[in-house]
Amino acid sequence: MINKLQITFLLGVFMMLFSGHVKAQLQQGQLVDGIAAVIGDEIVLESDVSEQMNYAKQQGASNTDKCEFLENLINNKLLVYEAKKDTLIENQSARIKEQANAKYNQLLSQFPDEKTMLAAYKFRTGYEMKNAIEKIDTDTYYGQAKYQRVTEKADVTPNEVTDFYNMYKMQLPEVKDEISLAQIMIYPKLTEAHKEELINKLKKIKQDIQAGESFESQARIYSEDEGSAANGGLYKNINKGQMVKPFEAAALNLQEGEISEPVESEFGYHIIQLVRKSGKVYDARHILLKATPTDDEIKTAKKKLDSLRTLIIDGKMTFKDAAFRYSDDKRTKFNAGLIPGADGSSKIERESVPGTISYELAGLNKGDITTAFEDEDNRRKAVKIVKIEEVIPAHQITLETDYDRIKQMALNKKRNEMVEKFVNSKLPTTFISIDGRYDSCSFKANWKKESIKK
Repeated sequence: MINKLQITFLLGVFMMLFSGHVKAQLQQGQLVDGIAAVIGDEIVLESDVSEQMNYAKQQGASNTDKCEFLENLINNKLLVYEAKKDTLIENQSARIKEQANAKYNQLLSQFPDEKTMLAAYKFRTGYEMKNAIEKIDTDTYYGQAKYQRVTEKADVTPNEVTDFYNMYKMQLPEVKDEISLAQIMIYPKLTEAHKEELINKLKKIKQDIQAGESFESQARIYSEDEGSAANGGLYKNINKGQMVKPFEAAALNLQEGEISEPVESEFGYHIIQLVRKSGKVYDARHILLKATPTDDEIKTAKKKLDSLRTLIIDGKMTFKDAAFRYSDDKRTKFNAGLIPGADGSSKIERESVPGTISYELAGLNKGDITTAFEDEDNRRKAVKIVKIEEVIPAHQITLETDYDRIKQMALNKKRNEMVEKFVNSKLPTTFISIDGRYDSCSFKANWKKESIKK
């Protein structure tokens, strides 16, 4: 039970297993290294088990029981298998394929050429690598969707939280040094002259296209969208509501083949060509020029935030009100600017605070606010001020100091039990085959049953 709890707390049971799996698969390419298990028509490779163990160790887990990691992966694969049969889970294959292509192009933009990238990730062809990305994204989508469906009604009462704590308090890990931070973040505003410069450049590109240049070639040359530039600016099978509103409004007001005037969005300025439209799905190409601020525009944003900081320190405005009124960070502005931690609470392990912020916090204490500094958010230049709301020294978990954290642990345990019950209900009618190297494993579920083929 101790090892199982440690895995639960460190990996978040289901979601983290998939997130760690992505990097491992891309690093090794499509490995032909032996099949550990087959669940329905889903496969777990031996390398999957090894990579999950390595990932867990990197996160601080002491458990090294290969059987437990295989069982976790089998559980996840069964959820994927069942999700694909669940008519209430939307088929997202077209979107996932397009998303995989965008990820591929984004990775490609980080290398001098495709050959170098394929060698780095140990793939033979671009087709093979795209298929691997698509398979990972497919498993992630279906696994998470089924997990949420099975556990959507999970809840815990205060008494259940207390009972959980009393039962497992000797096994709960010590909390490392933590900190609670709030921020106000703004994206530097471009001057009118700067905006005009970008708009005029896009108008010139549009003129060149209308004069005979292809949209695809111009996108490859000029577009600053890493996800689509290498693909000639193309996004396929876009569902209505998927893109930011200015982009979608402009695209859907075009006729097929028509090119828009420059359009402003939160990412910069675009010209858009509608390629195909069928109901609520469409294909479009675009050329993006990012709204990258100049040094002077960044200085102006810093002055604005430093002025807000002075008002807050002088008691003329609260940090909460300033975040709500002025912050461009939609994730935190409605929550007093509080930056969420990895577990969803407002507490962040001090050692995991990003380097840029950590540097600015050096020497500050509870209640202090940094001066304005430059950072990056969502791949955009941003300017921030950060306040230290709370400093929590390392301590053993208790109900008095960590109720929300313990509640989440108890809720995760209940969700695990619901998933376990669901899995057990599917065992009698699901084909399962586990490689002989795991014959000595004592699994929690009856995976070694006499398999039934449908």
